[in-house]
Amino acid sequence: MKRSIEVSKCTHFFVANTKSSWLWLIIRVYLGWEFLIAGWEKFTSPAWIGSSVGTGISGFVQGALAKTGGLHPDVQMWYASFLQTAVSAHPVVWSYAITYGEMAVGLGLIFGCLTGVAAFFGIFMNLNFMLAGSISTNPILALLGIGILLARRVSGHIGLDYWVRPRMEKCCRSKAGGQ
Repeated sequence: MKRSIEVSKCTHFFVANTKSSWLWLIIRVYLGWEFLIAGWEKFTSPAWIGSSVGTGISGFVQGALAKTGGLHPDVQMWYASFLQTAVSAHPVVWSYAITYGEMAVGLGLIFGCLTGVAAFFGIFMNLNFMLAGSISTNPILALLGIGILLARRVSGHIGLDYWVRPRMEKCCRSKAGGQ
């Protein structure tokens, strides 16, 4: 049995109408470019990927841990504990994960391939940067990512998702239903 939920015309336009895909293309390419450039800067930096791998993330963690003092700290103690136990213990792994993750999100958004997945992981990274006390443009990028994620059915329509999504849906239907 199928059920439907009535939404406003405005909401439908932005999240389900392929005519809005041009707007999402602009937002998607901008957001993807920001992630790609951030990843590329790390990729070309010896502190993130290279001879001094791990020193970039170690410095970032130390800066975040310095923001844990006072009544209303920028970095909450539970997140500082995560940074100390998980990130500081494995700086090389995190350097590679962040660098290649930012570049993968950027390319996924720019080319419109697995747009919803790329937006989700972009939001996840932005959230972690904000929890570490690094505000910068992260709230704006996260908000744009949420928009792309909500409009995932049409945000990659002008992109590789136009071909990828139908094939993935067909594959998932055949595996789930045995058809």
